[in-house]
Amino acid sequence: MTLPREARSRLLRMAREAIEAQLRGKAPAPVAGNPWLEEARGAFVTLSRRGTGELRGCIGYVEPLFPLAETVARAAVAAALEDDRFAPVTATELPSLSIDLSLLEAPHPILAEQVEVGRHGLIVSCGGHRGLLLPQVPVEHGWDRTTFLEHTCLKAGLPRDAWRRPDAELMGFTAEVFGDDDY
Repeated sequence: MTLPREARSRLLRMAREAIEAQLRGKAPAPVAGNPWLEEARGAFVTLSRRGTGELRGCIGYVEPLFPLAETVARAAVAAALEDDRFAPVTATELPSLSIDLSLLEAPHPILAEQVEVGRHGLIVSCGGHRGLLLPQVPVEHGWDRTTFLEHTCLKAGLPRDAWRRPDAELMGFTAEVFGDDDY
């Protein structure tokens, strides 16, 4: 389901407001009921520095555990403060960060040869390890399908060819991706 432009813009504002509220020690503003906000849906929030595009945080929910508005708010706060690859975002830093949202469709089993770079996000699970890369990642890096599969394995802490193992599970998903730079 593709959201209307005003819904996308509102979700981006909600993500930023949730981070701002958390940084001030306040609860995020309540969200008025709209059907698209209440639909349970997975989402990822990516924070990057304006100008350089340097990653500053990326966290999300694959499964549709919460209404979309709550998913985005939770993921935004987690990306800003809980991504253990980075120091927490500060209030003075937040205005210099760009927010991108990836609203996920439900993951489904997929064969390696069905993976389309730029269309599918990918989850590789094997031997208790799991790695996920969003659909935009291989495009940003200029990867082909095999390289995308390999890097998803590496993200899971697996050997790069683990996707070929018979016990490896591949799940694909699509996502509606947009960000501050689109508005």
